[in-house]
Amino acid sequence: MGKGFQGALRACAGALACVAVLGATSLAGAAAAHAQQASDPQQEMKQAWAAAKAAAKVGPTSIELRDQATLKIGKDEVFIPQPAAGQLMHAMGNSNNPDMLGLVMPTSEDDEWMVVAKYEASGYIKDDDARDWNVDDLYKSLKEGTAAANEEREKRGIPALEIQGWVERPHYDAATHRLIWSMAARSKGQPADDPGAVNYNTYALGRDGYISLNLITGRNHVDADKPAVQKLLADLDFKDGKRYTDFNAKTDKVAEYGLAALVGGIAAKKLGLFAVIAAFLAKFAKVAILAVAGFGAAIAKFFKRKPSA
Repeated sequence: MGKGFQGALRACAGALACVAVLGATSLAGAAAAHAQQASDPQQEMKQAWAAAKAAAKVGPTSIELRDQATLKIGKDEVFIPQPAAGQLMHAMGNSNNPDMLGLVMPTSEDDEWMVVAKYEASGYIKDDDARDWNVDDLYKSLKEGTAAANEEREKRGIPALEIQGWVERPHYDAATHRLIWSMAARSKGQPADDPGAVNYNTYALGRDGYISLNLITGRNHVDADKPAVQKLLADLDFKDGKRYTDFNAKTDKVAEYGLAALVGGIAAKKLGLFAVIAAFLAKFAKVAILAVAGFGAAIAKFFKRKPSA
């Protein structure tokens, strides 16, 4: 089982470059975090995995996501809550996002993926634009936003980002208020035979905002791995009073943007951090992976234990 947990690290190290998990962190803040951790990345990684191991909640179980929702995880999965989740993400070169709820990872030997759970208190997001949105226009928005961000990256000496196309075109279920989309992106100069990495993005809308469950995996594994996050999305339930249908137009906050922004403008802003993470991982990814290599037996033993009653 430890192999699956370490595999999730490898998947994360490659796929963090797609950065839809980062939230709206600034380029300067991300770079500062990387510089701070560069002093001893191996030690930080060891400490982060030790904290994750100690905090992990072993499935099957139900996880409370603040006062908003519950999430069921399966028998071959673990949930790493905050602050251990943030510590682990920081050790991988990511600024700690206060909106992050935790991480879901597999414990089986054959799986190498990770799901980042996050809650955004955006307010009620109107979904009426989904009825007539144009997927080609959304793609154009992503391309334009990324092209503009590339100018800033070039000034910083960071490789430009290339949007390669949809892995899964955006689709919204108005009955369940769920959105799914996935885009492939890579840094210019990556080897042609590198399959790259993918963020498979899923969202559940609620009364006060939305919860995102974003799958991080390799491009060549996304078809095999996406059922895991699709099941998590199906097993996510907002609490009474927090559901999308509980919205009260007289009292509740309405988000400043519509559903399409979760694919267009907001997504482009998140993807703009791609190269900062890519540059960091190019230097430290091997160290990060080696740092956890000795944990295999301990992690496997931990995950084989039955959860406490």
